[in-house]
Amino acid sequence: MGTNEQMAYQGIDVHLCAKGESGRGLLLLHGWKCSAAMMGGIQDALSPRMRTVAVDFPGHGDGGKAEPPKCVWGIPDYAALALEIIRRYDLAPCDIIAHSFGCRVALYLAATEPEAVGRLILTGAAGIPNRPTAASQKRGREYHALKSCVRVLGSLPGLRDKASAWQEALIQKYGSADYKALSPHMREVFKQVISFDITPYLEKVQAPTILFWGTKDTETPLWMGREMEKRIPDAALITEEGATHFAYLERQAVFTKIAEEFLLKGRNE
Repeated sequence: MGTNEQMAYQGIDVHLCAKGESGRGLLLLHGWKCSAAMMGGIQDALSPRMRTVAVDFPGHGDGGKAEPPKCVWGIPDYAALALEIIRRYDLAPCDIIAHSFGCRVALYLAATEPEAVGRLILTGAAGIPNRPTAASQKRGREYHALKSCVRVLGSLPGLRDKASAWQEALIQKYGSADYKALSPHMREVFKQVISFDITPYLEKVQAPTILFWGTKDTETPLWMGREMEKRIPDAALITEEGATHFAYLERQAVFTKIAEEFLLKGRNE
């Protein structure tokens, strides 16, 4: 039996789902525009033997309806929230299961606050900059050229009122699906998040780490998982043939079994 709770943090209410009364601490961190509920099956499986907390990140959970941060957050800010949850719920040293964006947070936290983190299971982990293609570079040049034109035109008398509409039209044409769906405030958060390169922090991660990856992941391609396996000192990559960026849901039985073995077997609870 779990409890849905609200935690006051920096002037906002953060939604949490806490389950389990004994055992090691476990924090579950969802991906961009996802929610704590998407980690529900894994949390249910592990909570009989672990004290688990799943968080709706500010500006994300419940279809993006969770209260956004008051200012523009980046990865260090989301990691500070995760650390505060670990402290308030007395979870340290806390194991972490994370997906995509949540992995950026988990890796930064593990690298900068190693005493707070036990073991990591990361799936579809984001944080390594993607390799630009010729097409993406051309598209980027087109966007920035048109954006400059809009800026110049918008400075002219009689055209200023139209500049914001033109800028939004450019975003709708050139922006990613995630970016286009966001409010202006969360777009600034998004830019902070995706511009944060986690690569320099990987070698500082002391936590034993499992990387769980779908071979058909197009959001965070498999080469990123292989790169993380090389750079994290104690990491192992497990691949699921045919699975996508949401491999942990598509192969939930396999993922849960791995989590149980890695987080519980042979450890003092």
